[in-house]
Amino acid sequence: MFYEHAIKPINLQHKNLIKMQLITAPEPLEILHPSIFLAGSIEQDRATRWQDTIIATLAKEKCTILNPRRKHWDSSWDQSLLNLHFNQQVNWELTAMEMADLIFMYFDPATKSPVTLLELGLFATSKKLVVCCPNGFWRKGNVDFICKKYNIEQLPGLENFTVSIADYLA
Repeated sequence: MFYEHAIKPINLQHKNLIKMQLITAPEPLEILHPSIFLAGSIEQDRATRWQDTIIATLAKEKCTILNPRRKHWDSSWDQSLLNLHFNQQVNWELTAMEMADLIFMYFDPATKSPVTLLELGLFATSKKLVVCCPNGFWRKGNVDFICKKYNIEQLPGLENFTVSIADYLA
């Protein structure tokens, strides 16, 4: 049984946004555009809370941020289609990435991030990825190869995100 998440896309123009809108999993996806999904390393107690940095950077921008990092996550949840919480989370993430205008993907060098690697493959041809894979990530060569092959913009560090996103939001 698959969990169907309540999805209510609102396709308003950029000029109608007053300030940044933050939607966190598993909240309903009532998206105002432009929208940015924060894909990447979340591995509990290993990954930095890089999403907080990006959200703070965009606090005054007119955009919707889609953040998969739940406020309440229980790592003991069975990763199975039959587990409602797990199913809800994965469905929310995939649907949000499909709906987003831009997917910003970060590979934290302190993590393995197998799900992020999977998502890179899923969305490599979407033309909406911006990837940040700093030196030290265990599969940086693979990430670099995919980015080059599919002409995906790649940033050397999180500090470069602000510059890259400015053109997108203009």
